[in-house]
Amino acid sequence: MPYAGAPSFQFLPGADGSPVILHVPHSAREIPPEVRSGIVLDEAALERELDHITDAHTAELAEAAARAAAVTPWRFVNRLSRLVVDPERFPDEREEMLSVGMGAVYTRTTHREALRAEDTDPRPLIDRYFRPYARAMTDAVAARLAAVGRAVIIDVHSYPTAPLPYELHGEGPRPPVCLGTDSFHTPPGLRAAAQAAFAPAGGTGLDTPFAGTYVPLEFYGKDARVGALMVEIRRDTYMTEPGGPAGPGLHRLASALAALVTAVSAD
Repeated sequence: MPYAGAPSFQFLPGADGSPVILHVPHSAREIPPEVRSGIVLDEAALERELDHITDAHTAELAEAAARAAAVTPWRFVNRLSRLVVDPERFPDEREEMLSVGMGAVYTRTTHREALRAEDTDPRPLIDRYFRPYARAMTDAVAARLAAVGRAVIIDVHSYPTAPLPYELHGEGPRPPVCLGTDSFHTPPGLRAAAQAAFAPAGGTGLDTPFAGTYVPLEFYGKDARVGALMVEIRRDTYMTEPGGPAGPGLHRLASALAALVTAVSAD
């Protein structure tokens, strides 16, 4: 197994004075063999599901943005597929996606078909993968608070041009870039900076079709020094769907993300 004894994530250092953490949770397709054994899809069906569920090329986008930003951000990148665990879900009954079998450990696919047995015990996967990831992300945020007195988590995602059956709120507008916000952790200045940065990339919408932000639970709703914004990029703006190669739009979007990182770092 490629990740035996190794973290399921990478934490890549940025500038000492940067408050920004680019978080890339859903870019990978890797599934360790012992996790694969609990997935009921055959190989062809699993590849199709990975095409739909993976935020393809977002790690490359974040890397390019980090290189281009005036102040290099820190990057926290999931090395494993979200079909192992989804580090951005609540690990308990608070998670609304449980209603479609997509809590921290998925039992259903994007098309609401069986991914794992319905009686799968999620606890071993949560203990093995989810909790170490959450601890490391918590430590990363705490380190930025200690170093510069604030932290800004910019979550880098993508989403399909057409709604998939698993989406609970897929009936709304699907702008080129969806900005997910939180009433506590997304101050007006952060939202405005993102709207300005992504205006040349086709413009933005707020909290449609996806809403909210990711903040480690230790800080969530408690520490206003932690800012957060989710950036959801519509896939037809930069790649061939589903699961195909990136196109020239990737560079334009990386430049926009770099502009946002630069603006936030200068605040």
